[in-house]
Order: sequence, then structure tokens, then C-alpha cells
Amino acid sequence: MRYDKNYQGLESARASGLLVEFGRNRLREKKGKNPVQLFLEQFSSILIIILMAAAAVSFFLGEVIDAAAITSIVILNAMLGFVQEYRAEKSLDALKKIISPAAKVVRDGKETVVSAFEIVPGDLVVLEAGDKVPADGLILESFSLRADESSLTGESFPVEKSVDADVGGSVPVAERTNRVFMGTSITYGRAKFVVEKTGMNTEIGKIADLIQDDRTVKTPLQERLDVFGRHMAKVIFAIIAVIFALGVYGGNDEFEMFLASVSLAVAAIPEGLPAVVTTSLALGVFRMSKQNAIVRKLPAVETLGAVTVIVSDKTGTLTENEMTIRKVYTPSRTYEVSGSGYGAEGKFFTEGKEVAIDKGLELLLKAGALCNNAALSTTGTEQNRVGDPTEISMLVAGAKAGLYRENLDKEYERKFEVVFDSERKRMSVVTSTPEGGQAVFTKGAVDVVLELCGKELKGGKEVKFSGKRKSEIIRINESMASEALRIIAVAYKKYDAAGYNEKDIESGLVFLGLVGMIDPPRPEAKGSIETCKKAGIRAVMITGDHKITAVAIAKELDFPEGRAITGAELDALSDEEFEKIAGSVYVYARMSPQHKTRIVRALQKSGEVVAMTGDGVNDAPALRMADIGVAMGITGTDVSKEASTMVLTDDNFATIVSAVREGRGIYDNIRKFIFYLLSCNTGEVLTVFFSILLGSTIMQGLPLPLAAVQILWMNLLTDGLPALALGVQPAERDIMERKPRDRKEEIINRKTILDIIFVGVAMSAGTLYMFLSYLPDTHKAQTIAFTTIVFFQLFHALNSQSDKSLLKAGAANRYLAVAIILSVALQLAVIYLPVLDPIFETVPLSAGEMAETVLVSFLIIPAVEIKKFISNRTKKHV
Repeated sequence: MRYDKNYQGLESARASGLLVEFGRNRLREKKGKNPVQLFLEQFSSILIIILMAAAAVSFFLGEVIDAAAITSIVILNAMLGFVQEYRAEKSLDALKKIISPAAKVVRDGKETVVSAFEIVPGDLVVLEAGDKVPADGLILESFSLRADESSLTGESFPVEKSVDADVGGSVPVAERTNRVFMGTSITYGRAKFVVEKTGMNTEIGKIADLIQDDRTVKTPLQERLDVFGRHMAKVIFAIIAVIFALGVYGGNDEFEMFLASVSLAVAAIPEGLPAVVTTSLALGVFRMSKQNAIVRKLPAVETLGAVTVIVSDKTGTLTENEMTIRKVYTPSRTYEVSGSGYGAEGKFFTEGKEVAIDKGLELLLKAGALCNNAALSTTGTEQNRVGDPTEISMLVAGAKAGLYRENLDKEYERKFEVVFDSERKRMSVVTSTPEGGQAVFTKGAVDVVLELCGKELKGGKEVKFSGKRKSEIIRINESMASEALRIIAVAYKKYDAAGYNEKDIESGLVFLGLVGMIDPPRPEAKGSIETCKKAGIRAVMITGDHKITAVAIAKELDFPEGRAITGAELDALSDEEFEKIAGSVYVYARMSPQHKTRIVRALQKSGEVVAMTGDGVNDAPALRMADIGVAMGITGTDVSKEASTMVLTDDNFATIVSAVREGRGIYDNIRKFIFYLLSCNTGEVLTVFFSILLGSTIMQGLPLPLAAVQILWMNLLTDGLPALALGVQPAERDIMERKPRDRKEEIINRKTILDIIFVGVAMSAGTLYMFLSYLPDTHKAQTIAFTTIVFFQLFHALNSQSDKSLLKAGAANRYLAVAIILSVALQLAVIYLPVLDPIFETVPLSAGEMAETVLVSFLIIPAVEIKKFISNRTKKHV
């Protein structure tokens, strides 16, 4: 059906029928997981499955305490993960503001307000400045309409809309100037449009559909822990086989050796690992929430630590999303304007020196504030602004010179307005003047305004405007435009005509100057980009803006050198051609949502771990596809938030750097406590293994140095407080000066395995030495061995804080100090409290015996320090 400006909208009855046919005007949300599903997902990792199997075996063997302890740890781990992810999902519910809750439509020939959800195709919708567009549709009537489509296209400037434009659906959304789109906002003018598409059929709906089709990929941590779990399973089966074979070979009962080998294998499992990993991630999430980041998926915290590329939308993420006047040219001089965004703090400079404003600049700023339909006010600490960003920037520039709109309106009362439209490309107002006369103030496109000018204001005087002079100003305009500034020309004249004829008003104007504005970079973004460089992370900008603007912003932010390409240039490349150059491109301009997903896919194929930051609907598919998607909480749409793994509540790009630092620190800590746990468990296993080996060969009848209950106690003690404390170890000073780790890097690599064996052998050697020294008193020898290996493990917790020497490890971990003190206290209680002696099969030790265990176990610190010195020295010479 064809519509024209005489269309009068729908009848209510017809609208009701269409609502049944097309459904409510809302985006279909992806069905979330219920709490039960979310809880059961916590048991899906291989390591958790191994622990559950270990608990079952322990129970079958009659080790009820072991089974109960392991089961408790598994359930605690699941509860921690569930609570954090459930809270994150709930916290996002409060951020849902996708479309306006109400809209003004014409039904039954009358304007009426209805719920935006009840709008149907064929409805005639009335729009005014400040409205959010409730559906996609064709403009039938327009009066100087401009729409902010940055959330959909990434274009930072409002788009001029026109009834006369004949643009079909085959052109990009950013160029369909005869249509408006759901989720965008009206910044200027008014219009009526007929609804063509609602809900999931809108442009925003198509993007939402793309998001819901994308699969979720495993994070690097999940992949590494799965691999670690498979390796652990192999090691456990190997322990069972070797211990069983040795025992039977030494003449022991087969069934007894089977029970012993299985029990030892269960003891070898780091029961606390999943809980410590989950707790570390949860604590990281808590810390990040204090730094304005909501993490929706626990492993996403660590994933940030592996990021190699950050793909960021420009508008509102790297920039303020607040147009700011940077440069003003007048016929007398050129001014640089300080300040950023919509704050009134700023000064005027010429050649680097602060200057007072002259008559020409004062009149230009007055003209910009008076020929203006925006509003800017402050209530307490909250700034209220309505209107076009270009006009708001004019008000702000005037305020920097002490020229406030509310004061000017009292002296210059508006009498008449010639409205802006896309054909005229200018706006003019007639006002009274303090002297009792009238004046015209005009602003608009440079070439248009220059043609209307016969004079210019130079040195406070109106002088004739020659053709040569106009050509010179055109060159100045081009020079300013090359700095990615958007240029507006400003003019005025005294007006003494009786009527208000448009031709009379806008002829014989006096040129006042040019105003150059830009959406400036966030002040903290430049430092964040620099930090990314040091950290080996490549920053990439994607925007719907023009190439020249994007490149200028990138240079101002000190982006790394590279290529800049447009959406059209990208379309001309095959996937293979693009994948070859993707690593060298740092700016993508005039992009669509489909381009963004293609970019992320190409980077991932190159082996990059990609983080996508953004706030618009246009970012959502790439946010979903990226290894980690980071959405903006203030300006971000619901679609982008639903697609993300993390939401920034302050919309601050610098928060990403904090998150990367947090992620790297968490991964470092995971490796530290895995090294610690496996070193300790290896020491226990080797102690028992070597004693069985000795008892089967040269020392027949040698008792085990550790009782089963003592092994369980050690696992609970060392897998507990010290491991948890290592999980919150402060990040090392140089953590953001390292290259990102390889996504395929094993949590336990060859070097770590050798370090674990070294520590395990040292612990078992010292423990067996002490054990053998106190035989034949078995109870005393077992208590000595038990205490020695516990202290070995507690001293080793200090070693595990860093790969560097303890003297260079950086910030002290007060939580570890408290954990060690508490663990020592618990160990002493097990030895010296009479009620616990029979349970743990211990006897009290004398002061001399206790001092000997401390001295021997302390030797693990200098031993590991020497090992670190040799390893680090070797690394430097490689």
C-alpha cells in the first residue's frame, strides 16, 4: 500500500486486528536458563566429574569422612558459581530500556497515546524532539527532522531526514533518510511516519535475531581446565597402576594394595582446586563490580587476561558522545577552545596563549546561542540537555565565555524563525536587541552561508566581502575539516524591515566566522590505549563515521600505526583476502553490523582472543561472537547487554584496562595455587610411594609415614586457607608489561611440571628423613613426618606467590599471612589437644622436636629460591 501526507492513520478496530496478526511490538528475548539449569551447569567440568567419582570411590571403600569432605567441596563450588552468575543475570534486568514505553499515534482521526508495544504496521506515529522512535517506518510529513541513529549505525552526528528522499531498502540503514528506525532518538524537529515494521521485523529486531543464533564458545580457562582434568585423570590411573604393581610385587595382599593405591590416588586429587578457582573468579567479579563492571559469566574475568585484540566502537566508548567546539575561526583571528564534552569549563587560546574574547568572537558566540533550539540546564549536580548535539555544543561554547542562553534570551527576544531543513542547510532567527532594534542570526553549511554574505566583521568593523576572500575561507574550512572537525558557518546582520520575509531575512548577511566541533576522545582513553600497547594488546576502532573522522580520532588517541578501511572496501575483499590483512587494520569506518561480525570472525581465525566493546545495537552480534563482549551500561541498548559477557556501568573504556589487569592477575593466581596444590599433593604421594618402595625392597615391614586421616587433614588444610589466600594474591607490578599469553598455553607446562617434581621430591625427602630418624617409635615418627610435611607446605605457600624471588615479589599478601598463622594454629591443636590426638593418631612433641621440624621444613624456601635464580638467569640468556 502506498501512503502520502494525507494519510489519516488506522481505525481502532483495524489496529486491534493487526495486533493479533503481527503480535506485540517488542523484541523476542532469548529464553534464559532457569535456576536449576544454571546450578546443574556448575557440575559439567571434567575436574568436577573426577572429584564426584573420587567421592563415590571413597564412600565405597568405607572412607566416609573423605567422601563427605569431597562432596561438600564440590557442592560449595557449585553454589559459589551459581550465586554469582544468577546475581549477574538479575542485575541486568534493571537495565532494560530498549524502546519508549509510550507513543503518540493517530487513530480514528485523533491523536492519542498508546503503549509502544501495541503499535502495529499502518499506524501513523507523531514524533517530536526527545522522542524515541517506537518502530520502523516511512516519513510522510517532516519539519527539520533529525534523528540520532548512533545506537544503530554508529554515526555520531544526527541524521537529517526528509520526506522527499526516495531511498529504498537496498541501501545501508545509515543512508535511508526517508525512514526512521526503532530504538533511535529524535534530536530536532517533528514528523509523522507510517509504521512499516514492528518487533523482530525491524532493523533492530534483525540484529537481535542474529545474536540469538550465535553459539557460545568456551573461554580459554574452561578449555585449559578441561585439558588439565583429562591429564589429571591419566595421572590418577597411573598412580593406581604403579602403586598396586609395586605392592603386589613386594608380597602384599592384592586387595589391600588395591585399597591403598585407590586411597592414595584420591588423596592426589586437588579437591580444593575447583572451589579455589571459583572463589578467585568470584572475588575478581566482586572487585570489578566495585570498579563499575558487572560480569555475567564467571570465567569471563579470566578471559580478559588472554585478550590480544580489543575491538571498540568509537562513539560513546572511545569518545565522549558529546559534541565539543575545538576551534573557532573569525576574520580577525583563530581560537582554540579548551574543555571537553558538555561541561562549561574551558578557555580560549590563540597560538597557545590564553586570550580575552574580542567583539567578533563575542558576537559569533551570541549568534550560536541565540540561533539555537537546544536547552542546557543544571539541577544540582545533574545536567539536563535536550536537542541536537551540534546546538548543545554552541550553548556550551557560549557558557565558556560567560554568555549563557537564559541571560541572552532576556536581552534578545526571539521574534521569528526560519527553520532548518536538509535543502536549505541553514537556520535563521530574528531577535530584538538591547538597543531597541532587531538583528538576524544565521548558522548553517559553510558554502550556503557564504553565498548569503556580502560583508565580514573584521577588527570590529563590517568590511566588504570579496570573491577572493570567500575562496580563502573555503580553503580554511577544508583545512579545519581535515582535522575531522564538523564545520558550521555563522553570520548576522541588523534588521530593520517591517515584515519577516525569508528572502529579506537571509540576504546581505555579515560573516562572523567558522565553528569547528568534534565528538572528542574520552580523557582517560588515550592512557588506556597506551597501557594496551605495553601489554601487547592491539586496539582496533570500528565506527559508522566517515574514514577521515575515525582516523583523526585514532591519531589523537595514539592508536598503533596500521591501515584504515571502509565498509565498502571490506565488501570488495574475499574472506581469504581480508583474513590476510585483518591483523594490520586499526580503523574500520562506515561499518554495518554484518561487517563487525565478519571482522571478529577473521581475527579469531588468525588466533586472536577478541574482546569487543560497544554500546549500540550495531555492536551486539560482534559482542556475542567475540571471546568476551563488553557492553556499556548507561548508553548501551538491551540488545547489546544481552549479547555481552560483561557490562560496564560507567561506560568507561579505561575500565576495560582494569578488567584486563584483573583477568591477568586472576590467571596468574590460578597458576600459582595449582602449582602450590600439586606440589603439596606430589610431596604427599611421593612420601607414601617411596615408603612403599622402601618397604617392598630394603626395609621390609616399614610402616607408612602418614595415616589416612592425616593425609585427609593435610588436603583440607593446604587445599583450604593458604590456597584461597593465593587466589587473592595482589597482581605483580609488571603484569601489564607482558605480552598476552597464548590461548593454547597449558596451565601446567613442562617447566611447571619440573618445578612440581622438584618441590615434591624435596618435601618427600625431608619428610622421610625425619620419619626414619624417629623410628622405631611409630606414633612419634608419624607425628614428626605429619608435622614436617604440613610445615613444608605452609612455607612453600610463600614460595608460590611469584616466579620471582620473594625479595622481588611485590606487594605482600596479608591474607596469606593470616592463612598460614591459622593453619599453624590448627596443626598445633591437632598435636597438643588431648581430645584430637586419638582422632588424628598423633602424640605431643617436645619443643626441640618441634623446632627440628620447623628447621627442616624451612629449607624448602632457600631450595626454591636457588631454583628460581637458576631458572630466571637461564631465561634471560635464552
